[in-house]
Amino acid sequence: MTQIHEKPAEFVEALAKGIAILEAFDAANPEMTLSEVARRVGLTPAAARRSLMTLETLGYIGRRDKRFHLRPKLMALGSAFYFSARIDEILQEDLRGIVEQFGDASSVGTLDGNDVIYVAHHSVQRARRAAAVPGARYPAYATSMGRVLLAGLSDDNLDAYLRTCQPKPLTSRTCTDPAALRDEIMGARTNGYAITVDQLDYGITALAVPVRDPGGAVVAALNTSGYTGMVTPELLLKERLPALREAASHIAYQLTRYPTLRSVLSG
Repeated sequence: MTQIHEKPAEFVEALAKGIAILEAFDAANPEMTLSEVARRVGLTPAAARRSLMTLETLGYIGRRDKRFHLRPKLMALGSAFYFSARIDEILQEDLRGIVEQFGDASSVGTLDGNDVIYVAHHSVQRARRAAAVPGARYPAYATSMGRVLLAGLSDDNLDAYLRTCQPKPLTSRTCTDPAALRDEIMGARTNGYAITVDQLDYGITALAVPVRDPGGAVVAALNTSGYTGMVTPELLLKERLPALREAASHIAYQLTRYPTLRSVLSG
């Protein structure tokens, strides 16, 4: 869910509550009762009911019996972002080029709180695995893109992340030790890339590199991924790293031409 670090005087609590309710629905909670929504978001039943009724009236939430669910109209909000930032025009070309050259999948993501959120994705993979569709979000510590993005933080912000992050073992190979995780992130900062094997889900081996704005700050990450066992870290570094860095450089150049996308990625 969206993390709020400081509330300005103009902060609208009612709007924040409504957005929190929309974010509460996910694959594990596709339908919820009023009490379940209230408990998950941390609201009183009365406050949750007012927000749910408003969202239902606007067409973003539906109801079946006493259980609420999201409605397709919500996708229009994501589409507005996708088209206003010109994602297809600016990012998809490079992702398609990587996939056409190497197969598998490629994504662009950016940091949102303690998570990496996927902004663009292209894939020829069909097997069931952790979804990487635009809008998907995963713990930064468990993904190659997340580690590259964390490596781009200032030392103070990285220290704050490591103090507050509570890594959970998503697989038996997930790095959950804070000291070891710091070493991985610092290695990504030194090397200019990060590799993960079965960290987020079994069967995912991924390589990511940073995308920098004109000032050199890391604003996004670009990855390529394949099936563990069919690709190895050594193979990714030898065959894909140069092409991935070239694509990241091209995306960085595009950011100088499209300031809206640059603003979107940099927050």
